Amino acid sequence: MQASADTSSAPTATPYVLVADDDATSLCFLGDALHQLGARVALSPGGISALEQAQTEAFDLLILDCRMPDMDAMSVLRHLRHAPDARSASSPTVASSAELDANQQRTLLAAGFHAVLLKPCTLKDLQDVLALSSAGPGNRPLLDDARALNASGTPAVMQALRGLFYQELVNIDREWDDLSQDAEALEARLHKLRSSCGFCGAAALSEHIASLQSHLKLSHRGVMLPLTAFRQSLRQTMAALQAS
Repeated sequence: MQASADTSSAPTATPYVLVADDDATSLCFLGDALHQLGARVALSPGGISALEQAQTEAFDLLILDCRMPDMDAMSVLRHLRHAPDARSASSPTVASSAELDANQQRTLLAAGFHAVLLKPCTLKDLQDVLALSSAGPGNRPLLDDARALNASGTPAVMQALRGLFYQELVNIDREWDDLSQDAEALEARLHKLRSSCGFCGAAALSEHIASLQSHLKLSHRGVMLPLTAFRQSLRQTMAALQAS
């Protein structure tokens, strides 16, 4: 991996991860390490069997070796993305390899991989890619009143903070076209917004921010960022604030 993510960005639900690798040692290490990090793991010794599993099971994350002899990671991803009935057709996918130069990494990212995992890797590297899984945000409430009250102290203060928070969400939504094209500006706004989420109990949006921050920290800017999911969560939170 090229950078590490904040450990708070790791998913809180139990992610279900598919690991495909034709090297038995790598497969064993990745499986055991992901178990240690709290994931549920399915192992595949090749690309064809990985594709079959991804078609029939809903995984939160796929980690695919680039050089499996029967079907490489690129081919698995291409087949999966063109199989709308596959249960893992839109799951975040990571390409793994022991040898990739910068151009090869860019090619993989442009093809639709969310990240590149360079082997040998560490537990921290795997924690970073695990943060890319889709297991976290969907299990969080839009607004957690108990959490917000604990942070703000009184219902009156909570409502006042939520009013300011709502206006910030409106501003981000209005400026979205520019922000989504400027990684540095987006990172700065996300940093401020995540703190506000804590004060206001915006649990689901906070998790989407963590996911987006993780992508940006991995330096894969402009490639398969979960922008659509983030903006949807932002608008859902705005609606919840209006209704509260």
